[in-house]
Amino acid sequence: MAENGGYNETETITPMEIENGDALPQVQSQEQGKCLITKIDDGSVESHRYYLSRRTTLEMLKDRGYSIPPSEIQLSLHEFRQTHGHSPDVDRLRFTATHTTNPSKRILVIFSGPGIVKVNVVRNIAGQIVNRDTLTGLILIVQSQITSQALKAVNLLSFKVEIFQITDLLVNITKHVLKPKHQVLTDKQKKNLLKKYNIQEKQLPRMLQTDAIARYYGLERGQVSVFGERIPHKVV
Repeated sequence: MAENGGYNETETITPMEIENGDALPQVQSQEQGKCLITKIDDGSVESHRYYLSRRTTLEMLKDRGYSIPPSEIQLSLHEFRQTHGHSPDVDRLRFTATHTTNPSKRILVIFSGPGIVKVNVVRNIAGQIVNRDTLTGLILIVQSQITSQALKAVNLLSFKVEIFQITDLLVNITKHVLKPKHQVLTDKQKKNLLKKYNIQEKQLPRMLQTDAIARYYGLERGQVSVFGERIPHKVV
């Protein structure tokens, strides 16, 4: 500890020191130190990343209108590890979801391993997809870069493919306190909106398809989202 009572940057606080309260300010009790140790995750980082990204993906699909059982979203990290272990098999993490109001919309979610996604990986994924004729979308969650040839192979698939980095899904951005709640309008709601304010679509503020919120909701060109108060409507 530094002479002024602070901590040197090079000091290391071990779990034992935290548990005993030795490295905590004197105003904190030993019980508070014990509370901190209970928050330390002694499991693998790998399984924690898969758990968080899977949960965010489930929440994302639910917000898009897909049928997602609440029990899947509410699954705890401990329960996830009981099922998938500390080194999850990515093939066992894949799942499909059907849209609540439009059963013809079916989306598949696939997790890729930690390696670079090359064209052969995309071909293997495509070859493993069953009932692809009934599939309308694929979400591919990667952990590394994807080659240009692999991207070309992705574009050849007959359904829409969305690619997310696993690090982008560790936190649900729509739950941030500074992010207003969004609502994606149907074509009918969009028409009524333009009529109500007597405006044309081109007069609405624009949102890029690469915007994090647009990607979260899977917005297509021409779709309108409603949010906030000052700028209540935006079009992609």
